[in-house]
Amino acid sequence: MILTIKKTDSLKGELSVPSSKSYSIRAFIVASRGGHSTIVNPSDGDDVRVAIGVAKALGVRIKRKTPRLYQVDALRNPLRIRKINVGESGTVLRFLLPLISLYEGKSLIVGEGTLQRRPNRYLIQTLRNMGVSIKGKGAEERVPIQKLEGRLRGGCVEIDGSLSSQFISAFLIACPSLPKDTLLKVTGKTVVSEPYITMTQQILKKAGVIIIPKNRFGFYIKGNQKYQGLKNFIVPADYGLAAFFLAAGTLVKSRLVLRGSFNDDLIQADGRILGFLRRMGVKFTQTKQGITIMGSFHLCGGNFSLKDCPDLVPIMAILALFAKGPTRLSDIGHVRMKESDRMGDLTQELIKIGAKVIPKPDSLVIHPQPNYKEGCLLDPHRDHRLAMSFCVLGLKVGVRVKDIECIRKSYPRFVRDLRGLGASLR
Repeated sequence: MILTIKKTDSLKGELSVPSSKSYSIRAFIVASRGGHSTIVNPSDGDDVRVAIGVAKALGVRIKRKTPRLYQVDALRNPLRIRKINVGESGTVLRFLLPLISLYEGKSLIVGEGTLQRRPNRYLIQTLRNMGVSIKGKGAEERVPIQKLEGRLRGGCVEIDGSLSSQFISAFLIACPSLPKDTLLKVTGKTVVSEPYITMTQQILKKAGVIIIPKNRFGFYIKGNQKYQGLKNFIVPADYGLAAFFLAAGTLVKSRLVLRGSFNDDLIQADGRILGFLRRMGVKFTQTKQGITIMGSFHLCGGNFSLKDCPDLVPIMAILALFAKGPTRLSDIGHVRMKESDRMGDLTQELIKIGAKVIPKPDSLVIHPQPNYKEGCLLDPHRDHRLAMSFCVLGLKVGVRVKDIECIRKSYPRFVRDLRGLGASLR
């Protein structure tokens, strides 16, 4: 489906920011490990629906008490896992692979769409080093992935932290159930998306599981820990999804109120958007109940490291198109392995409107232009964050966006909410 976004003079109104996809997925997966959990206000995106399905496959009883409240009870005798479809969710896939390796017997993990292009070689090699016979498709070990035999062993384990924080989080979730203690050593020149690792640790702590950091590049995980459930866990509002409306309110005349439970005790990498906006010259007010922004603003370019918040790359690139002076988005080489190649594909599409975007091995440099082409058809490459960012771009220049339905991955009602604020969408 193609969505047409016309140039918009102004936006006004209130909306409820969706709940965090990352916390929702972690909540259901960690809840599957043991105990009783009540998960309040989870995201309704496709990836979270996949996480719920995977939790059930792992032997969990999930009851939806109200539209926004789920009761989760882990069974003492997990079901025998045969075949699980993880849809297009890379996070769920990476969390699942060590978990199925806790059990004897064969399993088959299949996926769909963009997930079929995403590599898993380093994670699968680590599982092999830990005693599991497992194989994916081709040299990059893509889905479908078959686990043949063997069970995960503890001990000293190394995992490359320069590629994806999801690999590290996956072992932090699985290794407490092993009979032996585990020393997880993180290798590589850097660790990307560190806040997501902290996010995983926070959820585990709520379930009664202790992870002991040895230093910035290692974790000690005691074996035979008992997951005690998450009790009553309220999923916070998603800063990454709020970022699209904050950007919209920055670029056009606006008066927007973004309602949501912004609980800063629960870390979110995408909360960096607030600091980035302030550095660019944007003003807003924030409370625990929401954020109010009244635009538009004259923006300043600059150098922004997005090492820990790769999901902000697309919307920061859109803001940079309208800033004064060039903008460098640095430390982002790892975004090439997201739902799309968020460097190459983003550059390719922005060039269509006449943007000057210079990709480098680990950064994008964006030089604002006085005018951009209107009405261009942009392809988000099935990446929900590209699609929503292009919609924000359309408010300024008017664009058409292919495959808009890919936003269901994280924000099914995005188009409806944007229209409700006064955007002209067709």
